[in-house]
Amino acid sequence: MSVAKVIEILAEGSSIEDATESALKEASKSVQDIKHIYIKEFQALVENNQIVRYRLNAKVTFVVNK
Repeated sequence: MSVAKVIEILAEGSSIEDATESALKEASKSVQDIKHIYIKEFQALVENNQIVRYRLNAKVTFVVNK
């Protein structure tokens, strides 16, 4: 039986996809066997009526013991 754990990651990027990739890349530096990433919420930063960056809150699920 496997045990899974969920952590929350905050990330930022030039697109929602870029921010998601950034969250996964940073999490994978210290966490092994990542199985899922769930985007809990996101927001867009606006300057001069233009979206300049995206931020998101992601939940990352990984296996602790196999």
